[in-house]
Amino acid sequence: MSEWVAKRFWTDVNVVEQDGGFAVQLDTRAVKTPAKAPLVVPSRDMGDAIAAEWRAVDEKIDPNVMPFTRSANAAIDKVSVQFEEVATMLAAYGGSDLLCYRADSPAELVERQIEMWDPLLDWAHEAFGARLISTKGVMPVTQDETALNAISSPLFAATSFELAALHDLVAMSGSLVLALTVTQRRLSASDAWELSRLDENWQAEQWGVDDDDAQVAEIKQNAFMHAARFHQMAS
Repeated sequence: MSEWVAKRFWTDVNVVEQDGGFAVQLDTRAVKTPAKAPLVVPSRDMGDAIAAEWRAVDEKIDPNVMPFTRSANAAIDKVSVQFEEVATMLAAYGGSDLLCYRADSPAELVERQIEMWDPLLDWAHEAFGARLISTKGVMPVTQDETALNAISSPLFAATSFELAALHDLVAMSGSLVLALTVTQRRLSASDAWELSRLDENWQAEQWGVDDDDAQVAEIKQNAFMHAARFHQMAS
């Protein structure tokens, strides 16, 4: 888009109401997405977060340090134009949800998974009528189609902005259930992230932390936390 120039050209950044949402203006020039669509977001909080990223630009624009702008661009340019495809792709995670695949040993890890993950599968049943079953090992388990439709219903009811956030929450955790615990305010994002890392954390307790793995995990955690905040602003 024309606004993604090499160097800063604006003095002021403002958030204005526009088309039922909020737009960011650089001086009097509206920010557009890479596909040249108007960058209009659903809440002032989101608009303020995007505006803060543009105000923070020194000389050169670096999209890598502008996560709210990137997420809004993705919601408008990518998710909105292929909503059904994205929702269907994320719904497939329900059939292979992290929380459904359990260790068969050692006993301490088995018990920890039961203690920490079973209540979340119970919650999914209570909240959505989706009874997902768990299995030991990595062999696929076939989930009831009615349960899968129920657990995926919030995806198809989401807005494009909410679905963009759900994409990262699901992909980073490997669990549709954990993503929904965050968006439905059942768990904090930090608690949900720790539960997604239950196996890895147990291994680290036994054998120590691998620095490379920890670095990758930190990047994913930051993306997960950002997605949770973006969803909250979109709701």
